[in-house]
Amino acid sequence: MPSQSEYLIRRLLSSADVEINGPDPWDIQVHDERFYSRVLKEVELGLGESYMDGWWDCPALDQFIDRALRTRLDLQIRGNWKILLHMLRSRIFNLQSVHRAFQIGEKHYDLGNDLYRAMLDKRLNYTCAYWRDVRTLDEAQEAKLELVCQKIGLEAGMAVLELGCGWGSFAKYAAEKYGVNVLGVTVSKEQVELGMELCRDLPVELRLQDYRDVAGEYDRVISIGVMEHVGYKNYRTYMEV
Repeated sequence: MPSQSEYLIRRLLSSADVEINGPDPWDIQVHDERFYSRVLKEVELGLGESYMDGWWDCPALDQFIDRALRTRLDLQIRGNWKILLHMLRSRIFNLQSVHRAFQIGEKHYDLGNDLYRAMLDKRLNYTCAYWRDVRTLDEAQEAKLELVCQKIGLEAGMAVLELGCGWGSFAKYAAEKYGVNVLGVTVSKEQVELGMELCRDLPVELRLQDYRDVAGEYDRVISIGVMEHVGYKNYRTYMEV
């Protein structure tokens, strides 16, 4: 039985003659059930970013966008009280609680490291690369890591905390190149296991831990591409960490 979010999105798209998982080239194919609630919560931004995250795709994306624009789906969302009620729910309740954070880790990241190794660079960076004067993904990701290290002024012996460390790509780079000690936290068990293997013999510790439970003092605190997972209701807590 479809969720309320799925029901609302299906009904909305049907007005543009778009069927979810349908046979026509302009029909969208949904690969992640979180797509429905994300679009209702974030509207255009949620639609675009969920596409980039691989939650859905479409054989003829241009035709889908054309139908969505001609039907003014954005206005229909804002004029539908059921959809507005669902959006209000996401504003009232904290959907990025500690408990839900680990659920997201299991559903999004604990899918098998082989999948991510096949699609990411050799260091397993899962955030945007820095494409200035480089030609390959590996070079662009290392350029990003180097830029971050320079911006925060790393020096040998510093203690660094990384919130949302992934597979330890930054931690490994910073420890190798700058001689710092890094503690990274993530909500993914598989990221910790593989990350610790990749960072063996380096002054790096990766923990399965929510950022809200981290204590201690550090010379530098960083996070890369994590704010969207924090949720605006948790921004103050996040900054206070």
